[in-house]
Amino acid sequence: MTQALAIYAGKKAKAHIAKNGLQAKDIRVVAGAAGGPKGLLLLGLDKFIFGEWLKTSSQPVDLLGASIGAWRMATACMDDCEAGFERLTKDYIAQDYEPVYNQRGKRVMPSAEFVSTEFSKALVSFFENHLQEVLNHPRYNLHIITSRGRGFLRQTQSDKRLQVRTMLGFAAAYFANLAARRAMGGLMERVVFSSGYDEGELPFDTSDYATQQLPLVQANFYAALQASCSIPFVLNAMNDIAGAPQGSYWDGGLTDYHCHMNYAGKLHDDEIVLIPHFQKHLIAGWLDKALKWRHKSTTFLDNVVVLAPMLEWARTLPDGKIPDRQDFHVYADNFAGREKAWSGAVIQSEQLVREFKEFLHLQDHQRIQVL
Repeated sequence: MTQALAIYAGKKAKAHIAKNGLQAKDIRVVAGAAGGPKGLLLLGLDKFIFGEWLKTSSQPVDLLGASIGAWRMATACMDDCEAGFERLTKDYIAQDYEPVYNQRGKRVMPSAEFVSTEFSKALVSFFENHLQEVLNHPRYNLHIITSRGRGFLRQTQSDKRLQVRTMLGFAAAYFANLAARRAMGGLMERVVFSSGYDEGELPFDTSDYATQQLPLVQANFYAALQASCSIPFVLNAMNDIAGAPQGSYWDGGLTDYHCHMNYAGKLHDDEIVLIPHFQKHLIAGWLDKALKWRHKSTTFLDNVVVLAPMLEWARTLPDGKIPDRQDFHVYADNFAGREKAWSGAVIQSEQLVREFKEFLHLQDHQRIQVL
């Protein structure tokens, strides 16, 4: 059987695990990256990590997430998080919309207005009986990452006439980011909504990029979480979120695609950041995807441990790959086919959980690769 799980660690984390093993009590942060359907592969690991493993420890843990990662981390804060992850798996796979066709009879994606409305309903249905659990968890502080538009991307309404301005804004952001990641901060800032709000108590240093931290409360929870998942032109931006500066808030993955933050600047050497992920590399921002030279690890990640599927194993999944957003197009008129492929990938992902449990039992630190 092909090995499924790869474990990578930054310099400090690797040294600590070699001496002490990987212990639940050492986990200080768990982060969830953006990535849409790719996150389906990680929900089994989430269920074990939060439903069993971390329950053997008692320290406070910061949960940090963007886009689907934010939904995963919010689910971890439920009293019965195992049931929550099971429902998230089923609900995500079950996503489907009535077909929309253009004048030539070709199926096209539904409007951003329609998807935004349906997504809002889905979030309320999922969390409406668990909101206080999530916001007041006794151990977990939840941090939801969003991207707030500035300059050309500063808007206060969702209007089709603003689409050209928005496209120009994202084009400007692309070229600013190409010059330097910090330069993109003039067009998009990182805004983190935090439960258990204590200003400045984010689990990472923010001097690398324009950042604001705001309280995550009942009045803005749904808006903040939807904003973190609002892929431009697929969903509308969220405007005028309660308790936040005016403007448009988009997908947290735009500024922090894979949660490549400066954790080492804030944590002690024996504190570990655990990131269940769908690949080895932690790409800083969504606009960095094509910039291969920015995919390398940095000293920011010295405290990080990444759990990721082996590339060879991923090729054994349905369609020979990890589920992704393109599947919505590939299986456009074949919901049953997409459901079968995604469900099959989730079933196979249980091998990741079995191998992580085995690692925790054997504590074979020689298996850990350099991040």
